Amino acid sequence: MVNSRTHWFGVVLAGSLLLSFASAAAGTDRMLHVNVGGEVRAPIGWSGFCIEYPDQCRAGASEPREIVISQTAWRDLLRVNRWVNRAVIPMTDMEHWGTVEKWSLPTDGYGDCEDYALMKRKMLVDAGWPREALLMTVVRDKDGEGHAVLTVLTDKGDFILDNKTENVLFWTETGYSFVKRQSQANPNIWVSLEDGDLRVIVTSKKN
Repeated sequence: MVNSRTHWFGVVLAGSLLLSFASAAAGTDRMLHVNVGGEVRAPIGWSGFCIEYPDQCRAGASEPREIVISQTAWRDLLRVNRWVNRAVIPMTDMEHWGTVEKWSLPTDGYGDCEDYALMKRKMLVDAGWPREALLMTVVRDKDGEGHAVLTVLTDKGDFILDNKTENVLFWTETGYSFVKRQSQANPNIWVSLEDGDLRVIVTSKKN
């Protein structure tokens, strides 16, 4: 027999997930996807990351793909975003590696913004999500500082996994200016986004 308290908790949790999903999906009344421009230079951190982790940067033949958002998929996004945000301790690249900029998988439990995003990308790919829909993205925050997040392309629009919040946000709800991200066709090709300042560099601050 199911404990009444356990059953009640399960109903409340399911309801919370549904409300969270519905709230995010409501953002799709607006522009679904970030405007994509021409090819630009990849962040220097990505180039160094690919030397250290070549398996994470394989191109191969691929086509643009989107995730079909369901309650299960939404729950998985929330779970991965929250787990990585809680598991990784923020540390700048200078403190961590003694260098201004280094992208890496935070397997030792420390990292900055791009490292959080790289780990989320890896976890989702390992779980069977298509790489073409999981794109490393450079943005500027409200203070004009460089920041990195993971964009998830879905049939309901672009959603953002960010180490600054445990919520998965519709891209227009983040308050960020979108600068550039990986191409869907090739993870080593980067494209401009909207009218962002392409000179922005992801800084190695504790973000």
